[in-house]
Amino acid sequence: MSSISDELYVVQENNTIFPGMVPGHYKASEAMEKYFVKVREAQRKIFDSTFIKKTKNINIIPMRSGDLNDCEINFFKDFLRSDFYLVFGSSYIKGKLADFLIKQKAVNIHMGISPYYRGNDCNFWALKDNNPHLVGSTIHLLTKGLDNGPILYHSLSKKIYDNPFEYTMSTVKSAFHSLKDRIKDRSLFEIEPLAQDKTKEIRYTKKVDFTDQAVNEYFCKKIDLNSKDFDLSLLKNPFFLN
Repeated sequence: MSSISDELYVVQENNTIFPGMVPGHYKASEAMEKYFVKVREAQRKIFDSTFIKKTKNINIIPMRSGDLNDCEINFFKDFLRSDFYLVFGSSYIKGKLADFLIKQKAVNIHMGISPYYRGNDCNFWALKDNNPHLVGSTIHLLTKGLDNGPILYHSLSKKIYDNPFEYTMSTVKSAFHSLKDRIKDRSLFEIEPLAQDKTKEIRYTKKVDFTDQAVNEYFCKKIDLNSKDFDLSLLKNPFFLN
């Protein structure tokens, strides 16, 4: 984003950079540690680095996850003069800040293909359900509901990985690259949003569903990333990272 911005303002929430080892969004356990070690390995491989490459035009406010809604909206006054607003992986945004972002037509990156998978850890569940063709992200308008805003498009990755962690992480990279391209050429702002059809939902998952048992079952499962072909009729304006 910094490469196409005059100024980039980032509110960065975090509990820990060692999920599975240190309690935070996820509990600490042997199964969780094993899972998130694989996630970090994939992150390093797909993104080349775990760290933000600092440039002069990036302004960051770090804070603990959940503190966002305890801040007065004036706390972000410099940030709220932006031309475009993007939400990714934040805690649930409420109150005046939510009202402001919705009015500004903020865009949310949901890691999961909505309306089929909504909630938490959606791509994990899609793979566990033998639906690798529904692993990716949904770029949609922010609303007060969870992951239910009108869809702009879906972003996915071509199936070039044998490792499911690398495949899933490549769909994160796809979301970032697609937004960079579609903001830069302004095609993002010409897309007609599509209301989500909730009757097509396969799973709606919460944090409590992501258990040691679910993770252990996932590791025991033979996941074939090529078991199902992409069905473009299930997707809206898809972007595929090659």
